[in-house]
Amino acid sequence: MPVARYMELCLTHPEHGYYITHDPLGREGDFITAPEVSQMFGELLGLWAAATWRAMGAPKNVRLVELGPGRGTMMGDMLRAIRVVPTFYQALTVHLVEINPALREKQRQSLSGIKANAHWHDSIDDVPDGPALIFANEYFDALPINQAVFARDGWHERVVDVNDKDQLVFDVAPEPLPRFELLLSDLLRVAPLGAIFEWRSPHEVMKLARRLRQFGGAALVIDYGHSRSDAGDTFQAIARHSFADPLKNPGQSDLTAHVDFEALARSAEDVDARVHGPIEQGQFLKRLGIETRAATLVSKASTQVAADVTTALRRLVGTGRGGMGALFKVLGISHPSIETLAGFVEDTLTTKSGAA
Repeated sequence: MPVARYMELCLTHPEHGYYITHDPLGREGDFITAPEVSQMFGELLGLWAAATWRAMGAPKNVRLVELGPGRGTMMGDMLRAIRVVPTFYQALTVHLVEINPALREKQRQSLSGIKANAHWHDSIDDVPDGPALIFANEYFDALPINQAVFARDGWHERVVDVNDKDQLVFDVAPEPLPRFELLLSDLLRVAPLGAIFEWRSPHEVMKLARRLRQFGGAALVIDYGHSRSDAGDTFQAIARHSFADPLKNPGQSDLTAHVDFEALARSAEDVDARVHGPIEQGQFLKRLGIETRAATLVSKASTQVAADVTTALRRLVGTGRGGMGALFKVLGISHPSIETLAGFVEDTLTTKSGAA
């Protein structure tokens, strides 16, 4: 079967899928996301939402939407920050797109007492129409990835097969993909033999962009990946914070692949939404004021907590080993009338929101 179908089944099979049966987050799970690293991440995104709401003209009814909200940590931190802008806080309704029943319950617990009347959905299609602020943190990397391998007679789709020992193995379809090279950039048309190209269906990002184009608002896509489309095999499995064989123990590990931000941006522009970035996460968070926020927390903290804040800051914006600052990118998508978004230009969040 194609790699995309294999990945889809491993992650979302209604009975055995990883995202249906597991809580993958935290130190006891398989990986840690930025909101779990520090409250600063969600707080700054909450203030970014307030600034963007004002750029939208401060609509009186706006949907605050998160795709794949994990344990609800980021949404909780965002809402606590948004409380400093009461008019915005009163104008929003919370919508979480989540298919994991166990995580939905943890999200309810995280948001208990923070914001009433949160709503859960299986798909963004179910979120009511209207202006929206949409957040997708480490969401697109888990969407199924297609792969093709370059051979002398063209590009062949990469598939998952079973060998004579009943083991799952990678293989390629016997016939090349017709006219596939016409879809590729000039850079990829000179790829070496054996090169692997990955792509995702543009459906999800185009659906999100169309919604913003029709009803107004903006979205942030934050994920690990590359700013420019290129060849490379990034399909991987993660279990217990370590890399694993993606063909072993299907449904028992998280399967992901790097996000092609150039492709996301191109798809959003194809439906006439405005694109901002992508830029590196470290640069984005610094422009939002994360260093100032960290200094404030450190000044009021015990020695141990201050050390934890410093470590979290280094991880979120650092570019060295273990740092997320360069590997992770941020892409903004908005209604065409929103010409700039906080964090993508040389300004401060305080200037935009009046709330920092």
